[in-house]
Amino acid sequence: MPSAVPLMDRRQFAKSAGYAAGAIAAQPMLSQLLAGQSANAGERRGEMIYRLLGRTGERVSAIGLGGYHIGKPLLTDEEAVRLVRQAIDRGITFMDNCWDYNDGVSELRMGKALADGYRNKVFLMTKIDGRTKSAAAEQIDESLLRLRTDHVDLMQFHEVIRLEDPDRIFAEGGAMEAMQAARQAGKVRFIGFTGHKDPYVHLRMLDEARQRGFHFDTVQMPLNVMDAHFRSFTHEVLPVLLREGIAPLGMKCFGDHYILQSGTVQPVEALHYCLNLPAAVQITGIDSTQILDQAMEAVRTFKPLSEAEVAGILSRTAAAAQNGKYELYKTTANFDGTAHQPAMLG
Repeated sequence: MPSAVPLMDRRQFAKSAGYAAGAIAAQPMLSQLLAGQSANAGERRGEMIYRLLGRTGERVSAIGLGGYHIGKPLLTDEEAVRLVRQAIDRGITFMDNCWDYNDGVSELRMGKALADGYRNKVFLMTKIDGRTKSAAAEQIDESLLRLRTDHVDLMQFHEVIRLEDPDRIFAEGGAMEAMQAARQAGKVRFIGFTGHKDPYVHLRMLDEARQRGFHFDTVQMPLNVMDAHFRSFTHEVLPVLLREGIAPLGMKCFGDHYILQSGTVQPVEALHYCLNLPAAVQITGIDSTQILDQAMEAVRTFKPLSEAEVAGILSRTAAAAQNGKYELYKTTANFDGTAHQPAMLG
């Protein structure tokens, strides 16, 4: 399975999707995007900043706890539970997860952590991979069982990374039918989608939804210091979401660890850049108390960056960002779980 959208397909899509072509042609400068940041700058309470989640009316922590990392083998169940609860106690309310993370271990550990009253303190999100109605319905129910809850606040279609993914999800007998049914049954409150491969795929998913009169509540995508330079979700997708009242969810602040390996930016500085973007949440992997402390320090010391500060960061990262060298989730299949295990799609 190809690791990126073929160039010809991307060109054809840009020509055929009128709204997308308009969005791409606009290519707003980053400073223009940041001009609207004050509208969702959030409010400080304790150690955390809380922001509105699009049009949902919900207010969530500006930092989200990444679900993948809590399921890693380097942590025991007890350590993972303790870490999640420490994060919640310190003000992180947005919990990220996915049906396929660590073969279900991430959801199982999250479920344990959210017992004893912690479930009511968080905004719980998870994701499914199924593209058919039957596969999606089965994964939704399995996620709820692992998470020990009768509903999640947000369920997202995971790894929308192929141009055909929107067709499969919205097709008759597709995953959207299962998601809508789950929402009607009270199992899901809000619906979104995620992807990390190419902004054109996100734009096609949004176009498909618009044609069918469906409005996504959230969209999750890479937002970081490298993305601004290469195959940019920041420039091509973020303006569309802001215009349509869809909550942007950022991820891959460090691109796993590769962006930091470039030597162009420090961890807290990279988080400051992400927090400065007009996104509702920046989801980041936390697998130790030290990394939790780092995320909280970034929030504590954050203040809106000046245009000169943003320009300085982008100037330092521009050369390293070329060709996606440090954004391997865009340029390789290393991070494509559904490519390695296509049966998860149904």
